[in-house]
Amino acid sequence: MNRVLRSSAHLFTSNTISLGLSVVMGALAIRLLGAAGLGLITVVMGYASTVNSLLSFRMSELVVRYGGEYLEKGEKHKAAALIKAAALTEALVSVLAFLVVLVSAGWASQAIAKTPEAELLFIVFAFGLLANFNTETSTGILQVTGRIRYQGTLNLIQSIFSLGIVVAAFFLPNTLWVVLSAYLAGKVILGLGLFVTAQFQLRRELGADWWRAPLMPFAQSRDLIRFAISSNISATIIKVFRESEPLWVGYFLSTEAVGYYKAAYTLVSFLSVPADPLIAATYPEINRLIVQRAWPSLRSFLRRITSLAFVVNAAAALGFIFLGQFVLTLYTGHAEFVAAYPTLLALFVGLAFNYTLFWNRPLLLSLGLPDFPIWTTLTVGLVKVALAFWLIPRYGILAAGALLSFYYIASVGIMAWRGIREIKMKEER
Repeated sequence: MNRVLRSSAHLFTSNTISLGLSVVMGALAIRLLGAAGLGLITVVMGYASTVNSLLSFRMSELVVRYGGEYLEKGEKHKAAALIKAAALTEALVSVLAFLVVLVSAGWASQAIAKTPEAELLFIVFAFGLLANFNTETSTGILQVTGRIRYQGTLNLIQSIFSLGIVVAAFFLPNTLWVVLSAYLAGKVILGLGLFVTAQFQLRRELGADWWRAPLMPFAQSRDLIRFAISSNISATIIKVFRESEPLWVGYFLSTEAVGYYKAAYTLVSFLSVPADPLIAATYPEINRLIVQRAWPSLRSFLRRITSLAFVVNAAAALGFIFLGQFVLTLYTGHAEFVAAYPTLLALFVGLAFNYTLFWNRPLLLSLGLPDFPIWTTLTVGLVKVALAFWLIPRYGILAAGALLSFYYIASVGIMAWRGIREIKMKEER
């Protein structure tokens, strides 16, 4: 618990400042572009991110799960081989994702953004995928080497730089392009920064010639490949059913509706400020305790971090209930955005539940149950999408927010229950 708090404290401070700058950046973007313009930018960025997730493997989880185990056992040659394979695979997938966006940009601009002239926006932003060719692997490296705080520093740097570009947009023509370039610059800085930082850590942990390690034979890599494929499927399901919500809103409604939804979601995303550092610092600790088969310590650890998260989210609930309408008006600069207040509350319920039991999926992965999250999220997600075709066209963004909360509560609740049940079964053996 002490290691988690120390590791997350720096990341918490940096991410708090970064998110604050991002909120300011979003507020300025709304004033520059309006709801429809913000919605268009959101769809453009969300499309590239979704395509990348559909194809990519969650290499950070693979590196933490197996790289962390190898380092714990002193098997540095295996850790080097694993990280090399992860880096090469992620780079290949990033290029493939870029090509998919390039080919499908015309369709996306018409079907989702409903703005045919926006095709070039999709293509330009896709270059951020190339800059993030090693982001997942690098994040995993920083986690297992205990240097995840550097991610917070890089987040802060890219937030400051991006905010500066958005401020400049007030004095430049083509504000839509300037705002998009601000978000693109942030992705480039973060992606390349993580890569360089992770390489320094690898040289310190594994030696300067770590990259010369031969790849593992296929027979020894079956578990790793299975884990990577299941993580890819799980990440794809999560992206389609949870993180691509603005794309669904754009498809069913309009870019203006996306702008209102984005404003509500951005404010609720403040819940991630204390949660994200805990998630990044907790996964390696969960994995370490499971490798050591320290089941009582693991249960105690989960209780403490859950209690901490619950207290934080309960305090946030009071703020959103009593100040939500005021903050929406202050954030957007337009009183009409108060219409997104019910959506904000609907989103809060699900995200607060998710960030209270945030350890649900990492626990199952470390326990060797990568398939269970897949079937759980797939089942709940299919129900959510089926309801979306009926509810969102009828009830608008409020239905979108409520459905996302339903997805969080059902899927996270089931996975957390399964993880706790597995720990009890292992203790009884």
